[in-house]
Amino acid sequence: MNLPNKITVARITLIPLFLLVMVVPFHWGTVDMGTESVPVTHLVGAAIFIIASATDWLDGYYARKYQLITNLGKFLDPLADKLLVSAALIVLVELHYAPAWMVIVIISREFAVTGLRLVLAGEGEVVAANMLGKIKTWTQIVAISALLLHNWPFAYFSFPFADLALWVAVIFTIWSGWDYFAKNKHAFLHSK
Repeated sequence: MNLPNKITVARITLIPLFLLVMVVPFHWGTVDMGTESVPVTHLVGAAIFIIASATDWLDGYYARKYQLITNLGKFLDPLADKLLVSAALIVLVELHYAPAWMVIVIISREFAVTGLRLVLAGEGEVVAANMLGKIKTWTQIVAISALLLHNWPFAYFSFPFADLALWVAVIFTIWSGWDYFAKNKHAFLHSK
C-alpha cells in the first residue's frame, strides 16, 4: 500500500476516535466563546475532524506529485470522505446542531453516488472525483467544522456563518450529485 492510500486509511481510523470524543459523555468542562459555553469535547472533536479532513488534501497531493494514483486510492479516498462526513453529520443531528432533513439529503446523495460507483466498477470503470465533487466535499467540511466549533469566531458578531455554510454544502451536494449522474447515465442505459 502506497503512502497516499495509508493516509486515506488513517483518515478512516480517525472516525471512531471522533465519534468517541463526541458522543461519550466525558466531562472535560467548557470554554466561553462569545455568548456561548462550548464543551471542550466539541472542540477536541472539531480538531480531530479538521485534522482528518486535512488528510484528504494531503493524500491527493502526494498521489499527484509522486504519480501514485491507484484504483484503490480512487475508490478509498471518496469512501473515506463519505464515512467521515456522514459520521460528523449524524453526530450534529444527535446534538441538535444540524437539521435532520439537510443531513438526509447529503447522506442520500452519498449513498446514491456510491451505488453508481459500484455499478461502474462492475463494468470495469473506476471514476475519480471531479472538481465539482471536490468542491462539494470541501463545502461540507467547512460547514461541519463551523457547526462543531459552534460558529466560532462568527458567533462574536452574531453572523450565522455555520448555518449559511450548511446551506451552501447542501446546494453543492445536490448539484454535484446531479452532475455525476448526468455524466454517468450510460451506466444505467448499458448495464447488464
